[in-house]
Amino acid sequence: MSIVLLVFLLYLAAMVVVGIITAKLASKSLDDFILGGRKIWTPVIALSEKGTDMSAWLLIGLPGQAFKMGIGAVWAGIGVWLGSFFNWLVIATPLRKLSGKYNALTVPDYFESRFDDTSHMLRITASILIVFFFTLYVSAQVVGAGKILAATFGIHHVVGMAIGLGIILFYTMAGGFIAESWTDFFQGLIMAGALVLMCIVGVVTLGGFSSAFSQIGSIDSNAVLMSAGKSGTALYVGLIIGSLAIGFGYAGQPHIVMRYMALQDAKEVKKATIIAMTWTTIAVGCALFVGFLAIPFLRGEITDPEHVTLAFAAKILPGWLVGFILAAATAAMMSTVDSQLLVATSAVTGDIYRKLINPQATQKHLVRLARIFTAVIAAIAFVLGLGAQRLVYWLVLYAWGGLAASFGPPLILSLLWKRTTKYGVFAGMIVGAVTIVIWYNVPVLKEFLYELVPGFFLSLFATWIVSLLTQKSKTLKPSPS
Repeated sequence: MSIVLLVFLLYLAAMVVVGIITAKLASKSLDDFILGGRKIWTPVIALSEKGTDMSAWLLIGLPGQAFKMGIGAVWAGIGVWLGSFFNWLVIATPLRKLSGKYNALTVPDYFESRFDDTSHMLRITASILIVFFFTLYVSAQVVGAGKILAATFGIHHVVGMAIGLGIILFYTMAGGFIAESWTDFFQGLIMAGALVLMCIVGVVTLGGFSSAFSQIGSIDSNAVLMSAGKSGTALYVGLIIGSLAIGFGYAGQPHIVMRYMALQDAKEVKKATIIAMTWTTIAVGCALFVGFLAIPFLRGEITDPEHVTLAFAAKILPGWLVGFILAAATAAMMSTVDSQLLVATSAVTGDIYRKLINPQATQKHLVRLARIFTAVIAAIAFVLGLGAQRLVYWLVLYAWGGLAASFGPPLILSLLWKRTTKYGVFAGMIVGAVTIVIWYNVPVLKEFLYELVPGFFLSLFATWIVSLLTQKSKTLKPSPS
């Protein structure tokens, strides 16, 4: 057995052990399965939020973009950093207070309670959108797993997809949010450690930063430019605005904002912010440099930029460390898929079945049903992944944009603007989702600008204007002091 495979198998075994240990804790109630009873250690929640946030995009998509276009990919990294900081600074505290006040476990739960929506219009709409976009999101991550394992072990990418998804299903179905949070915590440490290691070894191998930039510039002069060789509209709209717009998506990601809801109390937000943003700065910066530093080693050798992380590791690291990088890349995918599966499952089990169909269901029955729905959603995502032709980078951005436009503006305004109404929130969700789907599928619009930008601002406008027009309807409940 190769040392790479051995290290990787040890990692997978550790994830299985976590699932076994936490299974009993998550079986007590659906609340424990979905949100861990709001009793999890703050550093675990903070790094779980980042591991969940970054996904295979951090180890596969972002380095691939930097390898393809050079240092110009930094605009996407800046957008990610700003978006994450905005969430912790603006969203985390009020959402934790209000979700605790209403005992809301999910985003649909929060919307219904916040607006006293007895029609269940917001709950149903939000749940449908969550299941739709998260199924696509999970599909993208599963494709990422297939690429990782296929590139490393020479197996068919479908086999790689099945292996990665199988491990995630086991510990997510067994331990729910508790297992997911602890595995994300360790996976976040592994991801950051792997990226830092590769950057250090890459710079040393190339003879230092100055030598690295010189060598890369001689291969591709555009790769050392922040503009990536673009100018005019292509630079300012296509590259800079389009990349920075990724940050707009953070407030609308249910799998991210539920971490704020899971904090022990609002006083823990400051501590969690410091931990999360330190990790983000290190991990995103190093992910960009991994792809950038790989240019002298791999330009002309690999056809798929998203294979660059593992191919670069194989060039500069010994076998056992390549196994560590493989574990990190798999961790990036797993740490998001488990969260997305859990959020989609909670939408079906908690928001629809428990609240609307069978309010008298026992906790044991709900937990069992949640595990069944987790498997069903995963199976659908796997089938969709079999037919995926797009790169992981763009698949993730499509699902990210859909969630961002559907939930971001309604959530932000519901927390910060007291005149927001339930009809405004409903309009924002619908307009945002429809804009994303249409814009993405019209080539001339897609090539002009990332669909998140028009989707987000049209959703924001719809939420605002419809709220103004429906002021006679019941507005927000008073915020807690």
